[in-house]
Amino acid sequence: MRVRYSTLITLSVIVVQLLFIVPTTSAFPGDQRDETCAARINAAIAATPPGETPVYPDDCLEDIGMSAIELRAAEAEMRREPTPNVVQVPYQEDKVWTRAYRRMIGEVTIYDAPNGNVIGGLDAGYNYVTVINEKDGFIQINYGQWVESEHITWADVSEFSGVEMVEQPKRPFAWMLAEERPSLVPGGEPYEGYEIIPRYTLMSIYGVEYVDGWRWYLVGPNQWVQQIRVSKVQPTARPEGVGPDDRWVAVDLYEQTAVAYEGDKMVFATLMSSGLPQWGTPEGLFQVYDRFESTRMSGAEGQADFYRIEEVPYVMYFDGDISLHGTYWHDRFGYRQSHGCVNLSIMDAWWFYEWTNAEEYHDVWVYVYSSGAYRTDLPSWARR
Repeated sequence: MRVRYSTLITLSVIVVQLLFIVPTTSAFPGDQRDETCAARINAAIAATPPGETPVYPDDCLEDIGMSAIELRAAEAEMRREPTPNVVQVPYQEDKVWTRAYRRMIGEVTIYDAPNGNVIGGLDAGYNYVTVINEKDGFIQINYGQWVESEHITWADVSEFSGVEMVEQPKRPFAWMLAEERPSLVPGGEPYEGYEIIPRYTLMSIYGVEYVDGWRWYLVGPNQWVQQIRVSKVQPTARPEGVGPDDRWVAVDLYEQTAVAYEGDKMVFATLMSSGLPQWGTPEGLFQVYDRFESTRMSGAEGQADFYRIEEVPYVMYFDGDISLHGTYWHDRFGYRQSHGCVNLSIMDAWWFYEWTNAEEYHDVWVYVYSSGAYRTDLPSWARR
């Protein structure tokens, strides 16, 4: 049988086209259900008498998640802007290491000089100091106060820092808190073919799906992470009482973020650590009323959680003894950690301190709120 040359050309083109077909994205869990759910749910609501609860279609959820069209649009966004359009504040040793930060271990005896007279002591607890001098196996922690070197170890000073906005965020973004591989689908197991996303990685959130009451965030092409692994930043409305030209800080106790605004413009965002459940950070609208480049903090004397911390850097008090301040004794930002204060990395505290230090902005507002409620069924590693 003879086959015409033009026919062979046509068949070849079809084969090539088939070879290069790229699968299109479908809505989770992979069928066309989402494409009709919105209309069907709206119809169910319209048919429900006032005061009664709508009966939704069995194969639809009240929150239908992302449609296939929305997922394709998100993929296009990922290609255009694979990372948030922000600039990370660079780590600066001269701003962080203004003091020689150390931790004291166990019960400590204080001497008036190396091998000198005992003048006091500290119970074992959360005790941090700054080193002034070292001699003959002793370390000077204050004028006329020396302790044995064996009771001193390095502090856990974080190098984390937040980000300044290049433009107003077009979508939410988040930091990874608990490292893990992303999943291929919402609610799925971590996919071994993906690299682990390290802690403190900054990611855009391109979409959300709900699985078993948990939010799953789309952070890359076919890459989903569960909400309890990240800390999300999203715009917050300017509180009543804060002027359109005022500077203010939004402290979100649920997401554990601190965001700086100038009027309605977001200018900086970072992670923080607020008060633990037994020492919760109070919600409300406050103003910074005092500030110190460094100061001493102590509390809970005679209790198991006793703490005494020297030279706390870049402190901004806004509610009694509650403040924004730098923290050199932990690197747990994104999780509740404090006795009520807003813990920041030293770089971030320096940024806030400089930003709020201008004379015309001495009455900077601090708005403490919670964008959600903590659940009691969290795994231990996810408890904030």
